Amino acid sequence: MRFQVIDTQMRRIVVLMPAVKAELRKINDSSQGGAWLFDLGCGNGSVAASITKEGWEVSGVDPSSEGISAAAKTYPDLHLKEGSAYDDLVSLYGRFPVVLSLEVVEHVYAPREYARTLFDLVEPGGTAIISTPYHGYLKNLAMAVTGKMDKHFTALWDHGHIKFWSIPTLSALLSEAGFNDIRFVRVGRVPPLAQSMIAIAQKPKP
Repeated sequence: MRFQVIDTQMRRIVVLMPAVKAELRKINDSSQGGAWLFDLGCGNGSVAASITKEGWEVSGVDPSSEGISAAAKTYPDLHLKEGSAYDDLVSLYGRFPVVLSLEVVEHVYAPREYARTLFDLVEPGGTAIISTPYHGYLKNLAMAVTGKMDKHFTALWDHGHIKFWSIPTLSALLSEAGFNDIRFVRVGRVPPLAQSMIAIAQKPKP
């Protein structure tokens, strides 16, 4: 069931949230002053609910009907709907100073289409914050030496990870979509063995 994937993602997101909130505070303290945020892949709404407590107005979508149903029951005041990065979200929701997409890009079959939608949703001069499991040479080597490659790259997880991103590959995806000033924060464990990475990318002003 897809909702099981969302539940697994939520456990990973607990590790991400301190760093994500720190980035959002930087944005709020800057001249951007973005009080509106779009959550692309909002899951069961727990991230959106946590962010609203810090003064953000959050809208979002997720392709899981189970996840959105759970969000509606638990957080009825949030504006979360069923939808995906393959939809024309800008026509439905407009553009936002900040677009958040946590632990989503590793699941999408068409990452360039996802990145184009992400870019379109961000206002000129705005920010996209994306997270995904981190992969790099030392981490991959450590998994190989300790016999954990099969578990990490398992083909037996229904609706599981189908893309495995590194800093160079995710940078290339975001740059190709039009983002610039891309930087990364690694979270969970020491940086070379990080659990996840967060990309913070800017949409250029006209």
